[in-house]
Amino acid sequence: MQGKNHDDAYYVEQDKRNILKMREVLDTLPKFCRQYFRGIDDVTSARTKLGYAYDLRTFFQFLSENNRALAGTPITEYPVSILDKITREDIEEYVEYISLYQKDDRELTNEEHGKARKLSALRSLYSYFFKAEQIESNPTALVNMPKMHENAIIRLEPNEVAKMLDVVEEGDKLTKSQKKYHKINGIRDTALITLLLGTGIRVSECVGLDLSDIDFGTNGLRIHRKGGYEAIVYFGDEVEEALRAYLTERELITPLAGHENALFLSMQNRRITVRAVENLVKKYAQNVTTLKKITPHKLRSTYGTSLYQETGDIYLVAAVLGHKDVNTTRKHYAAIDDQNRRMAANKVRLRKA
Repeated sequence: MQGKNHDDAYYVEQDKRNILKMREVLDTLPKFCRQYFRGIDDVTSARTKLGYAYDLRTFFQFLSENNRALAGTPITEYPVSILDKITREDIEEYVEYISLYQKDDRELTNEEHGKARKLSALRSLYSYFFKAEQIESNPTALVNMPKMHENAIIRLEPNEVAKMLDVVEEGDKLTKSQKKYHKINGIRDTALITLLLGTGIRVSECVGLDLSDIDFGTNGLRIHRKGGYEAIVYFGDEVEEALRAYLTERELITPLAGHENALFLSMQNRRITVRAVENLVKKYAQNVTTLKKITPHKLRSTYGTSLYQETGDIYLVAAVLGHKDVNTTRKHYAAIDDQNRRMAANKVRLRKA
């Protein structure tokens, strides 16, 4: 594992794709949006900007369909002054609209998280032009963000973790057709699932791993975090054993051109995709629990929960999971924190028995 000069081709390619998609979406937005996206370029990732662009497109399409004053005016021709003609009531109607709307013969819905994300994109747009003194009002500041209801953390219990690893390693509970694939990919899948469960890394971080990102001298793993920065996470003996077994097999595979450095390969000898990892986690998890919808992110929650239960150190959990704000971590693991505090109630005895 070397310094920052290692091959970032995968991430460079991802950014290129996002930039090309961004250009397509920009062609459907008002021209003044280009100024906005240039203005936030230095502080916003390509992926986040693309998400904002999609959300803003939904907003301007809503205006086009529901505001009579704009009838006949192409969205791309809207002037920036149009933002001053939108009221708080218009924004509230938009938030209500995205609860359920039609697009290209599809029915789309947004719950509080989706609404909050779309409103955040709109707030960012208004904030930029308001600070630039190109508009006189900011009605988005008058609209409350949707109240967020935190769902209970879905995770695997310790016995379920052991059961899942058994299923991945042995493959005996799979269907006949699944066993054919397991015979080919079982060692890879064991390494991948063990890595996710044993480090808590994100699925996007996992698929982006290169061979040069592993250092068995320190049992360290270099990953690209959200936001584009690099970090080192460390793995234990079980992960090391699974990775070494896979790497022995990996040496015998000839990857397709451009995928030589990828750690995890698909059956087509390309870098494995996020969707493929999601599918294989789902396949194995179905043999462990039918009551929980287990995704790669739930494996991350499983690791975070186990680490917090073992250490009680929320700052350590935040650092290992790559949360920039410890309050994000605290919010996710508040139920466990409360459970620990309840246990503390009986730890101090006022009168000795």
